[in-house]
Amino acid sequence: MSLLVRTPRLFSSMPTVFSDFFDEDRWPVTSGNGWSSSVPAANIQEREKEYVIELAAPGMEKNDFHVDIENGMLCISSEKEEETEDKDNGYSRKEFSYSSFSRSFSLPENVDEDKIKASYKEGILSLSLPKTKEATIQKKEVKIS
Repeated sequence: MSLLVRTPRLFSSMPTVFSDFFDEDRWPVTSGNGWSSSVPAANIQEREKEYVIELAAPGMEKNDFHVDIENGMLCISSEKEEETEDKDNGYSRKEFSYSSFSRSFSLPENVDEDKIKASYKEGILSLSLPKTKEATIQKKEVKIS
């Protein structure tokens, strides 16, 4: 697994002629072994009885994901390998594509780890992290004397 570190550009507030083409945030990071890695965007929402995590990961299938919980950490990862081969007019072309990512989240103490559920629909991986009963929010008004 590679450590991704972003270094700020000198005069980063000034766009350059090549900003659109070479902007670091627009391209996956490629390590020396041919694997590309881009981290999908995540939305995290707290609701009354659960936390919801949504990851934007279009073009994948539900079997491409691995979701693990260990020592209070939720880890979502994926590795995908594709191979295409074209033969036409005596020419042959074979291409390989590898992509991977991993995101980890610290789970709050009030998450019921045994009831976490995940689903993948229309390019969005959604995880429901139910809160324990002790954690349900009860609203009370405090009188000021």
